[in-house]
Amino acid sequence: MAVPNFKSGVTAVSGPQNFSELIGIFVDLIKLAIPVVAGLALLVFFKGLAAFIAKSGDEKSHAEGKNLMIWGLIALFVMVSIWGIISVLSGEFGFGSSLTLPFLPQ
Repeated sequence: MAVPNFKSGVTAVSGPQNFSELIGIFVDLIKLAIPVVAGLALLVFFKGLAAFIAKSGDEKSHAEGKNLMIWGLIALFVMVSIWGIISVLSGEFGFGSSLTLPFLPQ
């Protein structure tokens, strides 16, 4: 957290004051990384889908596309599972901020 220092005009950086704040920082970082990694997994899935459809005549490319789709789905499942576990644990133990994944505006 940046704390303004009005005497010298320099912003001082203070670290976490206790273990709970340290865990909260890690939880917030994980919550920020989940949408990025899930988006990458979705791109891998669609790349595999495109390869699967476009090169359906070639068995090697067909199998590579199928493997990319499988790994993309596995990565999406893992990211959603981690998101759920982190949400439950942070709600139960009170770690992290009220940061949530971005959804459509309301």
